[in-house]
Amino acid sequence: MTEGNTTALFQVFDQSTKALMQALDISYLDAFIETADNMIDNNTVRVEDGIPSEKVVKELVDLYKTVDYKKMDAPSIRRAIQMVMIKAIKVDKIQSTHQITPDTIAYIMGYLIIRLYKNKTKVSILDPVVGSGNLLTAVMNQLHDEIHEEVKGYGVDNDDSMISVASISAQMQGLDIELIHQDSVGDEIMIPNVDLVVADLPIGYYPIDENAKKYKTHAENGHSYVHHLLLEQSISYLKDGEFGVFLVPSNLFQTPEAKGLLSWMQDNVYLQGILNLPKELFLNDSAQKAIMILQKHGNGAKQADKVMLGEFPSFKDTNAFQKFMAEIVDWEEKDLLKK
Repeated sequence: MTEGNTTALFQVFDQSTKALMQALDISYLDAFIETADNMIDNNTVRVEDGIPSEKVVKELVDLYKTVDYKKMDAPSIRRAIQMVMIKAIKVDKIQSTHQITPDTIAYIMGYLIIRLYKNKTKVSILDPVVGSGNLLTAVMNQLHDEIHEEVKGYGVDNDDSMISVASISAQMQGLDIELIHQDSVGDEIMIPNVDLVVADLPIGYYPIDENAKKYKTHAENGHSYVHHLLLEQSISYLKDGEFGVFLVPSNLFQTPEAKGLLSWMQDNVYLQGILNLPKELFLNDSAQKAIMILQKHGNGAKQADKVMLGEFPSFKDTNAFQKFMAEIVDWEEKDLLKK
């Protein structure tokens, strides 16, 4: 992965997006979707009723010719799209539920996952809240690098703009991802059961109580937590004995609603690990998140002798961080995956 490729591609994305934003009078995000689609369509600029003008079309085509994303590695492309999304969030004031998973966290999740799936030649992955696809594609790239075989992704999101960005990301990176535009909680997801679930779960309440009632994790009174419902829904699409790796609030088990969640977990999954991320990454303690590793019952799965509990040291303390990661790898090898 080269920083130069990422920067060059981002600059083309950004400049062409701003040109289309002005020419079409649309948001930064919509203009990015338009320009990326142009690039995927062999640098062909779509014109309707003379808009954009010939001058803008020439400007865009000249810009597109300065890079060839097809010759770039997938991580460089993903990072350039991530940079676009960070700018779109600021320019368009996009709601916080569409914030992207930071690379550092995505890579840590991928690093943990590689140990769990290193002996498989084929892996299918579901992200039920795929958003722009940053987490899913980061993990898929890491698995591709490790197992060099077939990695199939499924991504679900109810926001059409996010699904469009995820589609662009998948196409440009050459990843095999099937994207589904729907509410992951409200509707059945028409996919086969998968080997792995990975998700950065949105935090908050799910607004449609009627949909929530079919879940064992629903609240007895009032709205249910959407992250509880998504955990239950995600595990239902996981093959027996396989893993879900989730980004969850650190206080997941400290709320009044946790009783129903724990009851469901006891009957369906083994809590194999929960690792708090450094407090320095978050605005306050209540916003702190953790990586949670769940294993679905069945197919010989059992509770690890030692549940991995802890908190990552500061990412700035390289030695302590590397030591902690080594301890996790050791636990995965000796405790979690022990036959």
